[in-house]
Amino acid sequence: MENHLLFYILLALIPALETSDFFITPFRNIKKRSADDLIVNGIEIYSMKIDSKVTSRFAHNVITSRAVNRANVSKEVVFDVDLPKTAFITNFSMTIDGVTYPGTIKEKEVAKKQYEKAVSRGQTAGLVRASGRKTEKFTVSVNIAAASKVTFELTYEELLKRNFGKYEMLIKVKPKQLINHFEIQANIFEPQGISELEAQGSFITNDLSQVIKKSFSGKKGHVSFKPTIDQQRTCANCSTSLLDGDFTIKYDVKRDSPGDLQIVNGYFVHFFAPTNLPNFPKNVVFVIDISGSMSGIGIQQTREALLKILEDIREDDYFNFILFGSDVHIWKDTLVKATAENLKEAKDFVRAIDTRGMTNLHGGLMKGIEMLTTAFETNSVPKRSASIIILLTDGQPNEGVSDPQAIQANVKKAIQGRYPLYNLAFGYGIDYNFLEKMALENKGVARRIYPDSDSAIQMEGFYEEVANPMLTEVELNYPENAISDLTQNNFKHYYDGSEIVVAGRITDNDLNSLTADVKAQGAENDVTFSEQADVEETAKALQEQEYIFGDYIERLWAYLTIQQLLEKRTVAQGEEKENLTAEALELSLKYKFVTPLTSMVVTKPEDNEDKAAIADKPVEGTAKAAPGTQSYPTHSYLYSSPSIPSLYTSVDGDPHFIISVPQKEDAICFNINEETGAVLNLINDPVTGIRVNGQLIGDKRVSSDAKIQNTYFGKLGIENKQLELKLEVTPEKITLQKGRKKTVFTWLDTVTLRQEGLTVIINRKKNLVLSMGDGASFVIVLHQVWKKHPLHQDFLGLYTLDSHKLSERTHGLLGQFFHHIDFNILEIHPGSDPKKPDATIVIKNNKLTVTRGWQKDYRKDPKHGIDIPCWFVHNNGAGLIDGVHTDYIVSNIFDTTVN
Repeated sequence: MENHLLFYILLALIPALETSDFFITPFRNIKKRSADDLIVNGIEIYSMKIDSKVTSRFAHNVITSRAVNRANVSKEVVFDVDLPKTAFITNFSMTIDGVTYPGTIKEKEVAKKQYEKAVSRGQTAGLVRASGRKTEKFTVSVNIAAASKVTFELTYEELLKRNFGKYEMLIKVKPKQLINHFEIQANIFEPQGISELEAQGSFITNDLSQVIKKSFSGKKGHVSFKPTIDQQRTCANCSTSLLDGDFTIKYDVKRDSPGDLQIVNGYFVHFFAPTNLPNFPKNVVFVIDISGSMSGIGIQQTREALLKILEDIREDDYFNFILFGSDVHIWKDTLVKATAENLKEAKDFVRAIDTRGMTNLHGGLMKGIEMLTTAFETNSVPKRSASIIILLTDGQPNEGVSDPQAIQANVKKAIQGRYPLYNLAFGYGIDYNFLEKMALENKGVARRIYPDSDSAIQMEGFYEEVANPMLTEVELNYPENAISDLTQNNFKHYYDGSEIVVAGRITDNDLNSLTADVKAQGAENDVTFSEQADVEETAKALQEQEYIFGDYIERLWAYLTIQQLLEKRTVAQGEEKENLTAEALELSLKYKFVTPLTSMVVTKPEDNEDKAAIADKPVEGTAKAAPGTQSYPTHSYLYSSPSIPSLYTSVDGDPHFIISVPQKEDAICFNINEETGAVLNLINDPVTGIRVNGQLIGDKRVSSDAKIQNTYFGKLGIENKQLELKLEVTPEKITLQKGRKKTVFTWLDTVTLRQEGLTVIINRKKNLVLSMGDGASFVIVLHQVWKKHPLHQDFLGLYTLDSHKLSERTHGLLGQFFHHIDFNILEIHPGSDPKKPDATIVIKNNKLTVTRGWQKDYRKDPKHGIDIPCWFVHNNGAGLIDGVHTDYIVSNIFDTTVN
């Protein structure tokens, strides 16, 4: 029952189901709950579900929140969700009054103007803004009419980072009121196997701890948290909720080798995390801002953090402190070893640190670099040791060299790539972009330290991440002739408990296996690792899992690539920056990631006016930027009615098959001439369990003059065995069967049905859009003729979207063309029709005579269609399709056996 709960709720939102208690229309059918404490200001958030699917560390999360206005006047509801800073939003939709508003990407100015238009008119509007430490707040407010409902659905994806030996998934829980149905479900699949799994919440009481259900076995793990209303209460009679804080899931994988190499559908990912290696001796220079602006909590927390760090420094480490205010002060002239005597003296020095003067950041940093360089030149530190510089500052450079660009140039020249620079920005008074750029230029990272009572813990936590270097100068190499578009594959340091991730595209279509070679410097000697993955074995292993969300390795590659392009863009200038921006933007738009270059707007047309909500991916602010700072990104994600991409792989009309070949910017087409009543197999994918068949109908009466009678598709059957789904579509009705439950719609309905792994959108008397997870999507177009037409009758057309996400084993009259196909056109010459030249096509090792012509694409205009130029293959596609067309005849629309 639990597995189908979301499906039943979504079905209940469709007005066609007259037995539902949750009608949107008519309003009188909404049942008011007796529990008044579920209603705040007339609004009841009656359902909130967080559904997470993790496959190979890559998380796909869907947050669905439903609210109803139980007042007799319109009310405003605010939907908040906090997302991890490393996550990218990939979808956001609102369902209002039974209509869902999904999205398309538009230029920034379009979204900005639409948002500003709504604001200027006093319309409802919402904006995403930066807020919090590990998370960013997504906020949308919507006005709900009396006795009406609204559903928010937000999807985001992130690569889980491994810290201290565990992958962590953070879910922010803050529903603000008691909720009738609150649920967190997380399903994890790791091909290496799961070694441990834990789940906890900062708000969890002893009673609530019993509600957390977690289990793992082999490659699969599951976490569930479903508190009842009474379990949510802060006390027995309270109407306030305990659910306020962080819900954290942590796990690790089994490791039989240092790496895990996976290949799926032309992309690979390599996870590298060796264990049981000796740690390097470490040379650390702490460069600390003691300017006047650090007084108070800043210097107090800094002292506390440094004292704790000194307790954790190992005895074979070397260290020193450099303080900068108006002047630069050093603790010792050289780096010193972490002996008991030196550590005691260091603690006394730290306790005495106090603030003074201005901010000579340049002088402090240059002194730290000089000290490290001298230590190596004089052999006063071990030759095989790992060196890092940690800078902590809270203000603008205003003493000595104060120009940020000059500081960056001097620091980069002095470091020469030898030591990573880690910049910690305390508070909001500094130009964070300046610190980030300087860190990235020197193989480090920047991190915001939030001024609070736990600032010391934040600083200490960062130090612990880099406290145990196990490898330096790490290079991961792959066969150059087999891969392309590789993400970053060389790293200055590998730290114990972390993980290196590299992804890329496979360019060799005949590749049977892939080898990864890793070279690095270890604490005692140089080390090498080798990892090999077999393509077929990897694909077979991944078929075992049930939690996959489309081509996740391809999306993981895009995710990493975009992040790294944005990092490079931070330090680039001029034409290089423009090129990096364009490349990152193109991928963001293609894969629908909301990044700092894209944003998202949801619009609800109402009386020719717009209600809008804009969401963007904030960038850490510049000087004086506090939480709440807002700016419009470069591009926007504008939500409107469903749109269909320009890719045309379809069958429509008589029936006319159109096969697009994007790399040729051209298309091939053919017809199938068969008797009415025949059922043709169009798509058959044994891996995903997706199959599509179509039954032919003819004209109302047979023309005695025609040599070949017109036939069309009068019935389509789509089946997905993994979802237990069967969809039968005719020009009269749509029958959806999910498991044992069957629902019937007509083409007069306007419906948006969303369920885990499934979206069905019926656009009244126009088309049906079917999406199955992140995989295959189809559009079925309805062709209607005059009811009293003496000859023709209504029929259907099928258009495939995202067909490349089906497996390589996909076949059928359409399916066999979903993946790479190539051809060459030779000897173009006049044909029997002067307007349609003939030519010779070389395809599938065959030479065929083809004719240049046009076929109709009816997606946007079901009545008239759009002419698509293509090369027409005669004789039922002979020589183009595998076998002959009669091989594709099956007995019924859900039959899977071809002749």
